[in-house]
Amino acid sequence: MAKKRIGILTGGGDVPGLNHAIKAIVYRSSELGFETIGLRRGWEGLTHLNLDDEQSKARYVLPLNRDNTRTIDRTGGTFLHTSRTNPARMKKLPPFLKPEDFPAIEVDKNGEKSVAWDITKHVLRNIERLGLDYLVAIGGDDTLSYAARLHEEGVKVICIPKTMDNDVRNTEYCIGFSTAITRATDAINRQRSTVGSHERVGIFRLFGRDAGYTALYTAYVLGIRCGIPEHKFNLEKMIDLLMQDKRENPSNYCLVVLSEGAEWEGYKVREYGEADAFGHRKKVNVGEDFAAEVKKRTGEETLVSDLTYELRSGPPDFIDAMVALTFGNMAIDAILDGRSGLMTAIVDGCYRMAEIPDPKLGPRKVDVKTLYDTENYRPNYAFKAGLPIFLSRA
Repeated sequence: MAKKRIGILTGGGDVPGLNHAIKAIVYRSSELGFETIGLRRGWEGLTHLNLDDEQSKARYVLPLNRDNTRTIDRTGGTFLHTSRTNPARMKKLPPFLKPEDFPAIEVDKNGEKSVAWDITKHVLRNIERLGLDYLVAIGGDDTLSYAARLHEEGVKVICIPKTMDNDVRNTEYCIGFSTAITRATDAINRQRSTVGSHERVGIFRLFGRDAGYTALYTAYVLGIRCGIPEHKFNLEKMIDLLMQDKRENPSNYCLVVLSEGAEWEGYKVREYGEADAFGHRKKVNVGEDFAAEVKKRTGEETLVSDLTYELRSGPPDFIDAMVALTFGNMAIDAILDGRSGLMTAIVDGCYRMAEIPDPKLGPRKVDVKTLYDTENYRPNYAFKAGLPIFLSRA
C-alpha cells in the first residue's frame, strides 16, 4: 500500500468532539503507515502559510502523531485551533501576497461596496508543495463550502460535518449537536429555581442563525415553548400562551427558548458589527427584544439568559464522542477506497458517506410541517414511529 500524506483542518466555531475526530484519524493513519499533517487555524492554515518562511511553517503546519494527540480527546475545543477564513473571498491578504496576483471580487453588503480577493491559486500551490494526497476538512456549512470548491479544483477532499446548529445538508447529525442540547437542557433546568423563585418569564436564547434545531430539540425534551427561524410566530399569541403556562404552573413561572434567528410577525432581528469572511454579522439578542415586548404587554418581569458559547465549551457527551470517532474512521475508510468529494454522514439513522453539500443550497432547515406545532409554538410530539433517531431526515 502506497504511503499517503493526509492534511487535517478544523474551521469555523469550535464544538465538543473535534479532538476525538482528529485523534481517530491520526491513530488509524499511523496503523496504516500514513503521515498526517495538522493545518492550524482552519483555512487560514493554507491562506497565510508561506512555505518559504520557517516561522510561518512553524505557526501553521503541525506534524501529527500518536504522542502529540494521545490526550487531546480529554478536552473540548480543537487541538488544531480554528478561524473563520474564506480563501475565495479574502478582504485582507497576508503581507507576502500581492493583490494583483489574484482575481478581485466586488463585495456589496448593505449598499457598502468593498474589494476581496480569491486566493485559491495560493491555496492549491500550498497543498501541492506540502505533498498532501488528501485533505480532511472538519467544519460547518461555511467551511465545507470551500472544501467543495477545492474538490472542483481537483483536490482529493473528505469532509466531516460539525456544528451545534445541526444544519449541514446531506446528514441528520453533525458533531457538537448532542452536547449543545445536553448543556442547554441542564442550564435551563438549573435556572428553573431562580425563574420560579421570582415568578418570572424565563427567556433563553440559543444559537441558530438560520435553522432552529438547537432551540427546537431543547424545547422538545423540556416540554416548553420555542421560537425558530423557519416560522415567524404571532407575538400576541406567543405571549398569551406563555401567560397561560404561567397561570397553570403551581410555581407561577414559565419558560420559552428562542433561536438567535427567531422572529415574530412584523419583527426582524437586528444585526451589528462587521461581517465575517462568509458574510455573517452578529445578531442582537432576540431574547432581550422579546422580553421588552412581554413587559410592555403584560407588566410581567422576565429573566433573559443567553446560552450560546457556553454550549460549545468543554468535553463532548457520549453521543458526540462516539459520532466523532466514527466519522474520523469513516474518513480514513473513504481514503483507503480512493474516494473524494464526500462527507461522513448519518442518513436514515445509519452511518454513510454522502456528497459534500452544494453551497448554493444554504443550510438545512427544520421541516416545520413534521417537527413544529405552529398553533402552540412548541415541538410536534406526534407520529414519530419510523423516523430516524434524531427525528429528521437528511
